[in-house]
Amino acid sequence: MAEEAFTYDDPIDVTEGPWAGWRTWGAGNDPYETLTGPYFLREEADGSVTCGYTPEAKNLNGGGNVHGGSLMTFADFCLFAHAKTWTLDHYVTVQFESQFIGAGKPDVAILSTGEVVRQTRSMLFVRGIMTQEGKPVFSYSGILKRVAPRG
Repeated sequence: MAEEAFTYDDPIDVTEGPWAGWRTWGAGNDPYETLTGPYFLREEADGSVTCGYTPEAKNLNGGGNVHGGSLMTFADFCLFAHAKTWTLDHYVTVQFESQFIGAGKPDVAILSTGEVVRQTRSMLFVRGIMTQEGKPVFSYSGILKRVAPRG
């Protein structure tokens, strides 16, 4: 059986629940983000994008804190959201760096703010920081490379 081609659509509006008014790719538009999230994004009045998610039991490590892999997966989502890649060409992550600053707790929203530091013809340099209850828990940066869409 042939696999269906995956298309990365614009984020969709969330109309219900605690994230109403935000947008997501996690309603099936991105299979991995649907599995590990959902993750959300909101465009702010100043043009920046804030991202968020609420860690659940599936996102925890053996110590009961948010697993580092969960934070890194969310950060990869955030790189693309902060760069507003859905309004641009197709990009992939080519470099990712992160720092664990504090332990994340379950069932409490984690928010991320970030920015594009530089944009060239084929690369985006992005950085961000995640907070929970106003305290930093994770910082990250990455380089996204423009590629031809799969076709």
